[in-house]
Amino acid sequence: MQRRERTRHLIELGGLVQKAGLVDLLDDDRSALLGALLALADQAGGERRADVVELWRRRGRRAFDLGAAKP
Repeated sequence: MQRRERTRHLIELGGLVQKAGLVDLLDDDRSALLGALLALADQAGGERRADVVELWRRRGRRAFDLGAAKP
């Protein structure tokens, strides 16, 4: 059961990458996608972590509420 839950979790995360439009914007370039995610991780690890994450959270909630990735 734990493996099934992990698989579902990973599929959902991949869906978020797709929903954000990154797959199309980067022409499915996985190196560029990983680089983008690493840049986000750098931002989240900085001094303004709480502010950055809260900004992302609000934007994500708005996108979910609107039913689209890009409000």
